[in-house]
Amino acid sequence: MATIAFIGLGNMGNPMAANLVKAGHTVNGFDLVTENLETAAKNGVTVMASAHAAVNKADVVVTMLPAGRHVLAVYRDIAPKAAKGALFIDSSTIDVDSAKQAHAIATEHGLLSIDAPVSGGVGGAQAGTLTFMAGGSKDAFAKAEPILEPMAGRIVHCGEDGAGQAAKICNNMILGISMIAVGEAFVLAEKLGLSHQALFDVASTSSGQCWSLTSYCPVPGPVPASPANRDYKPGFAAGLMLKDLRLSQEAAQSAGAATPLGAEATQLYALFNAMGHEGTDFSGIINFLRGQTEAKK
Repeated sequence: MATIAFIGLGNMGNPMAANLVKAGHTVNGFDLVTENLETAAKNGVTVMASAHAAVNKADVVVTMLPAGRHVLAVYRDIAPKAAKGALFIDSSTIDVDSAKQAHAIATEHGLLSIDAPVSGGVGGAQAGTLTFMAGGSKDAFAKAEPILEPMAGRIVHCGEDGAGQAAKICNNMILGISMIAVGEAFVLAEKLGLSHQALFDVASTSSGQCWSLTSYCPVPGPVPASPANRDYKPGFAAGLMLKDLRLSQEAAQSAGAATPLGAEATQLYALFNAMGHEGTDFSGIINFLRGQTEAKK
C-alpha cells in the first residue's frame, strides 16, 4: 500500500480520497477550507497542516484543484519537497498548456507525472466509478494505474503529456453540445404536443440516442436518477460546464481547429451562467431554452 498526499479535498477530492483510504492506502490530505478538512478526517484521511507536510515522505501526490494556475502554483511549491521518484497525479481539469508545464516541473525535480482528469461527477467520485483520462509516459501510467483503480470504473491512457486534458476537453465539448441539442428537442416536442416520455421512448432507442438523453435526461420522469427530478440540483454544475467549454475554445484557437458548435454552446452557457444559474446542473439549460431567464431565489 502507498502513502498518498491528496491536495484539494472539495466535492470531488474528498470522496476520491475516501476511496483510497478504503483501499488500504495511507492518505495525508490538505485543503485551504476547514470544512473540507473536517469531512476528510471523518473519511479516514489524516489531515495535515500544510501541503508541504502532506507531501513529506509520500509515494504519490494527487491534486484536484480549480484551475491551471492553482496546479502550477502547488507544483512549484511542493515538487522541490517531494521524494525523488515520487509520482504526481493531477486530476484537475485544466488547459493543456498548463498540464504540460506541470509535467515539466515534475520532470525537473526527478518526479514521474500524469495528467488524469476525470469524468463521472460527484456521484462517480463517491461510487468509485470515475473515468480517468491519463496523459504521460508509459512508465508513469503503469505506476499510476493501481493508485487510480479504487477510484475508477475505467482508466484510459490517452497518450503523452497533456493528452488526458485534451481528451477531457474534447469529451466535455461533446457533452455541452449534446445537452443543448437534447434540450432543444424536448422544447420542440412540448410545442408540438408530444409527451416527454414519448420522445424519450423513441429517441433513446433510435438515432437520437446519446448519454445526455439516456443517462441525464433534462426533463423529469424518463430517467429517475437525472438532476431534472431534483429541481436541477447539480451533479455537474453549469459553472463547471462553462469552464470546460471555455477551455475547449482556448484549445481550438491554439490548435487552429474550427469548432462552431462548441463556440455556440460556450456562448449559451455563458448567458445561462450570467443569469445566475452557475450553481444549477448543466442540464437545467433546458429552462433557458424555454425562455426562463431568472434563477430561483
